[in-house]
Amino acid sequence: MVTLTNCYLPEGQLLHTPENQTSCATASALERAMKRGDILEGTAALCNAEHDLLVQVGPFQGYIPREETALGIADGTTREIAILSRVGKPVCFVVEGLEGESGVLRPRLSRRRAQERARQALLAQLVPGQVIPAQVTHLEPFGAFVDVGCGVSSMIGIENISVSRIPHPAARFEVGQRIFAAVLDLDREAGRIYLTHKELLGTWEENAARLQAGMTATGIVRGVKDYGAFVELFPNLSGLAELKPDLAEGERVSVYLKAILPDRMKIKLLVIDKLPPLPGPPGLEYFITGGRMEKWKYAPPGCARLGAETIFAG
Repeated sequence: MVTLTNCYLPEGQLLHTPENQTSCATASALERAMKRGDILEGTAALCNAEHDLLVQVGPFQGYIPREETALGIADGTTREIAILSRVGKPVCFVVEGLEGESGVLRPRLSRRRAQERARQALLAQLVPGQVIPAQVTHLEPFGAFVDVGCGVSSMIGIENISVSRIPHPAARFEVGQRIFAAVLDLDREAGRIYLTHKELLGTWEENAARLQAGMTATGIVRGVKDYGAFVELFPNLSGLAELKPDLAEGERVSVYLKAILPDRMKIKLLVIDKLPPLPGPPGLEYFITGGRMEKWKYAPPGCARLGAETIFAG
């Protein structure tokens, strides 16, 4: 079934599909794709001195003129790094022309047009609370930048990545990772899509249901206070452990679950041992991967504490 989110995929997800490879295989196939206005993908092989991108399109080498390499390049609102950073990576495009000298076909391409179509469709059809696929493209201390389709960028602020606090988005994501996100808001006039992520990782009750008092589990120390250490058991669930000498933020530990208290939204822990660090961020388990949410509440029913809550307007 053709939907908005599979018409405009994050860059790289179309490259190796049979449909894309067939459309790029011959001159006649490219001509058909040009007439239909299909969005295709190739790999940016080189950025020349004029900042045109040379793109491998099946057996052909096409090119994207500088002003067509990305939204905002022509008017200066997008920096040149947006061109340079695509070398060696997949790029989406529509075919604008089939040129050539001495019988060598050289497709002329536009990434900007593909992105403009994707952005217009996303802004027109997305609504707050809708869950969409995305791909992490860049991490900064304040948040994670993601591709929501054809290289159209949005950002998830660090405060919206998970309920458990993290020191940097790299504690939760890595570049190239495919994730899900929820539309928090839309600014159609400015052409911006605002995203959130924590609501998809489960409520306190959903996460705590995977544990029982008496279990021993692993976690990551996210904060050390005078009264105890906060240990992240899952991205949306932390417990409080009794202090142990030399505990430091970021350390991976094994913990014994002394008690689970839903009415106070608390998990009491005892640190057993320190463990070797993981090679990357812990894996994510999503409780929601599609549809639309109107409201999300983290705290369990009857809990005295309020906890996080999100109301999706619109």
